[in-house]
Amino acid sequence: MSTTPTDPRVLLAFGAHPDDIEFGAGGIIANETRAGTKVHLVVCSEGESATFGTPAQRRQEAMHSASILGATIEFISLGGDSHFQRSIESTLTVARTIRRIAPQWVLCPTAKSGQHPDHAVLGSLVRDGARLARYGGVAELRDLPAHAIDQLWHYAVGPEGEPAEANAVWYDLADSGAVALWKEAMAAHESQSRTRRYVELQLTRARLLGLRAGVEYAQALYPADPIVVKSLGQLGRGARQF
Repeated sequence: MSTTPTDPRVLLAFGAHPDDIEFGAGGIIANETRAGTKVHLVVCSEGESATFGTPAQRRQEAMHSASILGATIEFISLGGDSHFQRSIESTLTVARTIRRIAPQWVLCPTAKSGQHPDHAVLGSLVRDGARLARYGGVAELRDLPAHAIDQLWHYAVGPEGEPAEANAVWYDLADSGAVALWKEAMAAHESQSRTRRYVELQLTRARLLGLRAGVEYAQALYPADPIVVKSLGQLGRGARQF
């Protein structure tokens, strides 16, 4: 299997709606860009079905938010807000994006049921698309070199997306500057603040997880596959700290 050469620090993050990535993993994104990681955001709708905010407004908010985080951004269509379906066409669209960006890591929502259906469907599409991206014989993708990522990480946009049965990796948001950027990036989605205090919700989630981990703020990631390491030192410490 051939793969494309890639910068070893490229992170590709998928979101179903214009604010999902920031709300679910924005602190991680800010921390990574400040550490020198190249981050590219892919938003798979323009929030067309939302009660508040027009697609044009939400696109502008997402672009502004991405600039705050130090990330690049693009929009693709998987059928429109609230119309995502698992299909080979959408899976190939995701796989093509992964081949084109050639990241080391990919982030996407969890596939847990009970949350916004677009989140769960996108989690499945990215999981399947990451696999197709590394298969060199897929006819529809042969114009781009096959690419294998190192790891697929799932994030929970809200509490409803947290998979209770999965073992999480808790990401310590030790950089206070990154937390400030994250808060600013979430606040950029002004149209969504009319329905719920989302910024406070996400910061509270991160604070509670941080307290459990013995740090200020943390966000959870759920690995799609077992993690392979060459040293126990790569695993960090346990949250319980015994």
